[in-house]
Amino acid sequence: MHIKATVKAAKLLSCAALAGVLPLAAQSQDTGTITSWDLQTQERTVSVIRNGMDRFEEANPGYKVVDSHFANDAYKTKLKIAFGANEAPCIFTTWGGGPLREYIKSDQVVNLTPYLEAVPEFADRFMPASFTAVTFEGDIYGLPAETTAVGVVIYNRELFEENAITPPETWDELMAVVAQLQEKNIAPFALANKTKWPGSMFFVYLADRIGGPETFLKAADREPGGSFEDPAFIQAGQMLQDLVRAGGFARGYNGLDYDIGGSRRLLYSGRAAMELMGTWEFATIANENPDFADKIGFFPFPSVQGGKGDPDNVVGTLGDNFLSISSSCQHKDAAFDLLMHLTDDTAVQKKLEDNGIMPVKDLVIADPYLSGVMEMVAKAPSVQLWYDQELPPALGEVHKDTTQELLGLSITPEEAAAKMEAAAQAQTGN
Repeated sequence: MHIKATVKAAKLLSCAALAGVLPLAAQSQDTGTITSWDLQTQERTVSVIRNGMDRFEEANPGYKVVDSHFANDAYKTKLKIAFGANEAPCIFTTWGGGPLREYIKSDQVVNLTPYLEAVPEFADRFMPASFTAVTFEGDIYGLPAETTAVGVVIYNRELFEENAITPPETWDELMAVVAQLQEKNIAPFALANKTKWPGSMFFVYLADRIGGPETFLKAADREPGGSFEDPAFIQAGQMLQDLVRAGGFARGYNGLDYDIGGSRRLLYSGRAAMELMGTWEFATIANENPDFADKIGFFPFPSVQGGKGDPDNVVGTLGDNFLSISSSCQHKDAAFDLLMHLTDDTAVQKKLEDNGIMPVKDLVIADPYLSGVMEMVAKAPSVQLWYDQELPPALGEVHKDTTQELLGLSITPEEAAAKMEAAAQAQTGN
């Protein structure tokens, strides 16, 4: 998946030029070390991040960036422990949403609004909606640093063509594809759900297609009439279990580990035909298995007949990972300059070379896969953040637990909905 991309219009101001606007510590005699944590472990992706850090160090003599990279779920645990011990890194990555809001409420995250207001030429490059997940009470607490990532069904085009299968547009059509693949002894979906969040994508999409985004928002915000026992959530659980009973997943799915490639290996070997995953998977596949990357295609999650949700809605985020500064950072001004180097025009271009799209305006993308993603996002009436990131951490865990139990057929949809509603009421008293 080779990518060629250019940015329209005149070249925007470089970070070096913007640095003169800010009272950066990097422009004084105050120098030191800035620690940075993220959850990027692919060598090529890490090199893109390191390039921004190297350029920062070159522009700010005396500063050194010590970067650490962790696997997805190990990172979540490590970051939580670090904040709890008041030993957070200077720069850290999150998905925004509920977990970040918890740190903000405890005054552990730097408000970036004053910094962004000081460099409007830099700030205005981003799509306004990309700040939604990191905005709290009107202020911005993070910059979108990774790709525009939405959930799509990735599929093996060769397998589909060999078996005369057309990408399904509706849930009924998808279930027919499942039956057709089963007849050929091919697992329809690869799923590695040991860490629970990959499987939750099915539930979130089904709930959105059935009830629309308003159903979730009313339940999550505890608005009058909102409930996690809404019929839309129960129907989503029922349809998810219908998929399980139809043999929709390769065996052992609830025990496979996504972080070590449990689902992707099933795709590479031809034992599974599809995977529902964020579009970051394009870059991961291209890095791990370039030959297989030429065989994949993708299609939107199917519509549900009679559902209230617009089939153009997507689940995901504009920016995927967001960079924030911890309040304990001793070099906050220099840290923001580092954030600019990690999200400037050079970083945007290098991210494109790594099959990723930062959510900046007027980006022209030649690669058909990534341009297709941007077309999906551009026409989407709603971009629903992943439930486990939108919800407060404790409730997000209940969501992941109940979804894994639904996939394991160890709980009924009604029981799962009741657990979610009870947890929401216990947390908010409403």
